[in-house]
Amino acid sequence: MTTVALLGTGLMGAGMARSMLRHGLDVVVWNRSSEKAAPLADVGARVADDPASAVRDADIVVTMLFDADSVAEIAEQVLPEFGEGVPWVQTSTVGLDGTRRLSALADEHGVTFVDAPVLGTRKPAENGALTVLAGGPEDIRDTVKPVFDAIGAKTVWVGTEPGDGHRLKLVANSWVLSVTTATAQAVGLAQHLDLDPRQFLGSIKGGPLDCGYAQLKGEAMITGELEASFGLDGAQKDAGLIADAMDGNEMNSEVMRAIGQRFAAASDAGHGGDDMAAVIHGFE
Repeated sequence: MTTVALLGTGLMGAGMARSMLRHGLDVVVWNRSSEKAAPLADVGARVADDPASAVRDADIVVTMLFDADSVAEIAEQVLPEFGEGVPWVQTSTVGLDGTRRLSALADEHGVTFVDAPVLGTRKPAENGALTVLAGGPEDIRDTVKPVFDAIGAKTVWVGTEPGDGHRLKLVANSWVLSVTTATAQAVGLAQHLDLDPRQFLGSIKGGPLDCGYAQLKGEAMITGELEASFGLDGAQKDAGLIADAMDGNEMNSEVMRAIGQRFAAASDAGHGGDDMAAVIHGFE
């Protein structure tokens, strides 16, 4: 049986752990806030007291933490504890500079680094229906396949180098954040023009302007049901990573910076822990 150490059991990590367990993997979990990891013991996971003990007997180590700093902090603690030949699958969205930084840490300890951010939100994570966007050496792919098959409906091997998976993730998230923010702008404008915003959603439904994400997030904006599926603070973080990538590759990042500012405004208004659909409050 393959033993997987999963570090980070927040919004995405908890669902990923459950998906791994359903696929018969032996899963050891750790989370900085232990109360988020504890419920996974009820479905068969082993809960470690600290990250180093979580990885000691693992065949594969997976990280799903908030940002590059949080991943690097934990990586520095656990990399010396990796067994020989154990790969590090890094699924957190940390940006291009962050990926280079983490890959360098792995190299220092002789650990194979797999850049594997995922597309999807809480529900796909719980259902094993994420899309894994992977970059890593070809000779490690069979080793990590059981994890990718457990957490995802599809794996896209973008390339063989660290950052290959992240380049496609940032492209995809640039679209996700743009669609969500544009939907918030339209719904908010309808409300301020004394229109029923569902008339907007109805007018585009089924036509060339329609988008499943606009319908989903638009309805959440209208009803105010904002339980996090893709957290707003995470969206704000990702907007900055996307803008940084644009700046570093001779693109104008003004639009993405403006999108990030709307997420920041919504967070300042108290919605940082809500779903990204709460960006509608960034237009108030």
